[in-house]
Amino acid sequence: MNKLFAAKGLYAITPDLDNGVTLLHKAKMALQGGAAVLQYRDKISSANEKLHRAQALKALCSSHQVPLIINDDPVLALACHADGVHLGQADGSVQHARSLLGETALIGVTCHHDLSLAIQAERQGANYVAFGRFFNSNTKPGAALASVETLFAAKKALTIPVVAIGGINQANASALIDAGADYIAVVEQLFAADDVYRNSQNFSALFLD
Repeated sequence: MNKLFAAKGLYAITPDLDNGVTLLHKAKMALQGGAAVLQYRDKISSANEKLHRAQALKALCSSHQVPLIINDDPVLALACHADGVHLGQADGSVQHARSLLGETALIGVTCHHDLSLAIQAERQGANYVAFGRFFNSNTKPGAALASVETLFAAKKALTIPVVAIGGINQANASALIDAGADYIAVVEQLFAADDVYRNSQNFSALFLD
């Protein structure tokens, strides 16, 4: 596995932002605050702009010795020399991403609230799996599907790290960490804040309690 992948911590996911300079500044603040992983997720930019931003984020992450994960797009991950890719259930197989990105790439898979999908992903060579949403959020709208019981079951069945995502804030994150989440993935509650650096510090500190 990629040596930069920490044992646990804040998994920061970038929001959709029109301004690339703002994106880089906020990402820098999250990394300086202690984020253990940064995922570049962008649903609005052109392909050329995504590549430009991904390359800049990769340089930023490398300077902080934090892995950059690309959301949904193994080809973009390859083009920007990212440390890995995160795959939704409709984003292609783990095997294909592995063949494209190599043995040291970090490959994560979204498993919603389905433990069988996570077991399958681990067997196929995923480095981590993500469950959620745990709470309602704008990024993952709708009723909460995953629960602390999902995490308890996952930690018994899996040997790879588990990420929790969906509506997580500083008030509800500890319950997920206590239930076995190795990482908490946060978008809005991190990047929409006035002080991204302080928010990143606060989320990261939850893993030290």
